[in-house]
Amino acid sequence: MKPDPLSSGRPEARSCIAVSGESHPARIPHRPFFPIRGIVIAGCLLTGLSQAADTGKPAPTPEPKPAPASAKSNATPAPKALPPAKPAALSAPVDKAKPAPAKPASVPPKAETKPAPAKVATAATPRPSPASPFESPAALKTESRIDQLVMARLKPLGVRPALCSDAVFVRRVYLDVTGTLPTAAEAKAFIDDPDTATKRTRLVDRLLASDEFAVYWGMKWGDLLRIKAEFPINLWPNAAQLYHRWVVSSLKENKPCDEFVREMLISSGSNFRVGPVNFYRAMPDRSPEGIASVVALTFMGTRTESWPKEKLAGMSAFFAQIGYKPTSEWKEEYVFWDPIGTHTIAGNVAPGRAKVEEIGTTLAADVAVAGPKAFPMAAVFPDGKAVKLSPDRDPREVFADWLLAPGNPWFARSLSNRVWSWFLGRGIVHEPDDLRPDNPPSNPELLAYLEKEFVASKYNLRHLYRLILNSETYQFSSLAKSTKPEVAAQFGSYPLRRLEAEVLIDAINRITGTSELYTSPIPEPFTYIPQGQPSVAIGDGSITSPFLALFGRSARATGTEDERSNQVVAAQWLHLLNSSQIQEKLDRGPALKALLQSKRPPREMITELYLTILSRHPTAEEMARAKTYCGIGAGDKPGKGTRAEHWSDLGWALLNSSEFLFRH
Repeated sequence: MKPDPLSSGRPEARSCIAVSGESHPARIPHRPFFPIRGIVIAGCLLTGLSQAADTGKPAPTPEPKPAPASAKSNATPAPKALPPAKPAALSAPVDKAKPAPAKPASVPPKAETKPAPAKVATAATPRPSPASPFESPAALKTESRIDQLVMARLKPLGVRPALCSDAVFVRRVYLDVTGTLPTAAEAKAFIDDPDTATKRTRLVDRLLASDEFAVYWGMKWGDLLRIKAEFPINLWPNAAQLYHRWVVSSLKENKPCDEFVREMLISSGSNFRVGPVNFYRAMPDRSPEGIASVVALTFMGTRTESWPKEKLAGMSAFFAQIGYKPTSEWKEEYVFWDPIGTHTIAGNVAPGRAKVEEIGTTLAADVAVAGPKAFPMAAVFPDGKAVKLSPDRDPREVFADWLLAPGNPWFARSLSNRVWSWFLGRGIVHEPDDLRPDNPPSNPELLAYLEKEFVASKYNLRHLYRLILNSETYQFSSLAKSTKPEVAAQFGSYPLRRLEAEVLIDAINRITGTSELYTSPIPEPFTYIPQGQPSVAIGDGSITSPFLALFGRSARATGTEDERSNQVVAAQWLHLLNSSQIQEKLDRGPALKALLQSKRPPREMITELYLTILSRHPTAEEMARAKTYCGIGAGDKPGKGTRAEHWSDLGWALLNSSEFLFRH
């Protein structure tokens, strides 16, 4: 039977059936979206995926049915919520509490020596166990201003968050700052570092100074700035690559954010030679109103659809004198300040010549439209202040001066709120690009503080990143202490979010030692990215792969935050479980092969596998169950039923766990 190349690389799918506490490999016929019948491998959590499809965070996972005490000490977002047949870690405290009353009936003296209430009281401690892989036993200090403002809102709600463990933090901050997973060696070194007072701060500083930081955040800014060569943006590959390189280099040198934005707003020149000038080309509607709407969305965090017409018209006057001049080079354009409307491209609403051949000739129509009178001589800022436009100064400079002035709250507030949402999963104003009077911030004092710090640092993005990353609020556990919406709005826990498509495939490739082929389907010209380049480093949104399309990569058509979809759908689950792509990576990937075929003791191999995929050590229970599945008997020696594919199955199960697929 030949495998279906689109759904499965094997005619039958392997599963592991739990029978009387033992695991036995079994073969079940392949069929679309088959259920996993109890994979007895710790760390394989699949139930959270379908729950996360609607909300982006599987709410039932942090608070399972056992008593609250068990939830705090044992509940996890990934490895403990196994199928109902064997939830050993979660059910243990409850199972022990229930049989206790039955013992006095047959052996009364033992009921007095081991009373059930004592065990329940021990399990009910409000602090997490030191052995918890997901929460830290350290108490909150609430020393930073961010934490004080957040806790002031959480205390009236009766919520006392816990800090995440070192293992969770090292994985979280690597993903959030660089879009990569730490290697097993990096994760182990951080977890074992005894300097608990400074090691988190030192790691944040090191990651912010890395090249991976600039590349990953170049991808996020690429979504915002709509860097895409083809429809509907149509930058053209040369321009898209130039624009992306300029963004990445600006982030790498830590260019002040106001300077970064000013260069885009007032830029002029060739789209093939001046990177920031592509800001005025990376928009489907290049009319003055269309440009004003993109500027408001990108740098002010507001959507002009709800604005009165006169407000948008007043702002659009600042962008009415932009000219687009074609050249003899195919697809090259000059963007410049054109106060008398002498040049344009076909289809643009601004007056001027539509063809290259017409440049330099005198047309009768030019006389009627030439001169400053062809454009508005007055404009109105979004705050309602009117200004006269001088014929001797580019109106874009006037608008940039207003927008980036330290006393103007529009820009600093928008960027502060947007950065917070990138790290904490939702904005203080939610959505982060929908700032308006009737959508107030959930914590106005916190937003005002971030805005003030951003301006005081002279628009230093890394300063803003450090403030957030070093706060206890960012380091809260993802195990929510309450499911109330108001607690989530006040950032009572770190939100569970599925990894972005690019980050996910890069993580899988790095673990297995494989690569992807990325191409552009448009043959003008056909674009080919060499294998081995990370997905997050691809600057052009038109260059893609089936995996990126399936897992919700941003289309880069509108520049809104919700354009990227990180929700989990059934097709994604099936692809990770049963596709030939993932199977081949597991079976043939040199990095994973080298790990699984090493001659190290089984305990070390299992630990290395957990550190590589989940960035943490396995628990004692996980170690025992993994050894049992892989046929490791007493003395850590392989048994008779040991097969090489069991080790591959263990890696496959961990890659399919919610702990791997989600930021937590």
